[in-house]
Amino acid sequence: MRIIPLLLILFILTSCKKEAIIKPVTIPNLNSDTNTFSFEKPVGFPNPFYNFSNNPLTQKGFELGRFLFYDPILSLDSSVSCNTCHAQQHGFSDHNVPLSKGIFGFSSTRNAPALINLAWSTSFMWDGGVNHIEVQPLVPLTSEHELGETMANLVEKLNKNVFYKKKFKEAFGVETITDQKLLHALAQFTSMLISSNAKYDQVMAGKTNFTPQEQQGYELFKIKCANCHTEPLFTDYSYRNSGLESKFKDIGREKVTQDPADRGKFKVPTLRNIEFTYPYMHDGRLFNLEQVLAFKSNGIQDSPTLDISLKNGLNLSKDEQKAIIVFLKTLSDNTFISNPKYAEPVNQQ
Repeated sequence: MRIIPLLLILFILTSCKKEAIIKPVTIPNLNSDTNTFSFEKPVGFPNPFYNFSNNPLTQKGFELGRFLFYDPILSLDSSVSCNTCHAQQHGFSDHNVPLSKGIFGFSSTRNAPALINLAWSTSFMWDGGVNHIEVQPLVPLTSEHELGETMANLVEKLNKNVFYKKKFKEAFGVETITDQKLLHALAQFTSMLISSNAKYDQVMAGKTNFTPQEQQGYELFKIKCANCHTEPLFTDYSYRNSGLESKFKDIGREKVTQDPADRGKFKVPTLRNIEFTYPYMHDGRLFNLEQVLAFKSNGIQDSPTLDISLKNGLNLSKDEQKAIIVFLKTLSDNTFISNPKYAEPVNQQ
């Protein structure tokens, strides 16, 4: 996977106005012209990092981003789309193969992460190589192993497309499509991929209860796992070495920071919809939750940067592992993976 140089990211962020790096604020009521479309912060969630100040949310902007997300026109050979590696039924993650595939069947070096609750994220990619949701699509769009395009060629294609000329005019009032407006449209769609209606959320709201085994798993989770997978987002957005190996094929966060102390560290993923987002880990090496819990309990590989909380493994019995898995399945949000608002448009063009 190609890493966009830091200077390029800074340049793009500057070109997208200085408000691009946004501090958390209270969410405004951003209604569309239909008065039915807005960003709604789920009860119990913290304020998101992204607040749309540089990219006001509208129904037309969201719909445009949705069209683009599912359209293979964004790839060099029109063979793959964002959805190819981020399928809704899998929590907008990749599936079936450990390493995600792009144009011409090229294989990348990592498994595409789930796109869930991105508005709360302060950085993106497994190694945090991108620091803003409006810039994140640049990596997959231009990576030679993913969509393989150049922004110049992509903008040229869209400006020649009658359907998209109309859609961009409706969404942003522009006659000429620009790379910035393309990124804004994608950000409007991906920032709205909010998952907050799992059984766990219903329990926290006092609307139902855990089963005894789910409750046991939850108590174990809070002791063994919550240090990294913090409620209610089930990630702390940190970068940690989870002990997959002692000698690294992929040095992870160190590629970005150039700091050996970050060797083998990857972003802590959210556990929301974890039942659907297999295979697991940055390289998709583990295909089910049983393998993940067994690895966390007894398979940790030591190295200088191994996270201190994993130095001795989680030391969970088989029954404890099973209970945690039962709890993790309460994070499955069926309304999220079946929401027609997020699904592929019926009439793409």
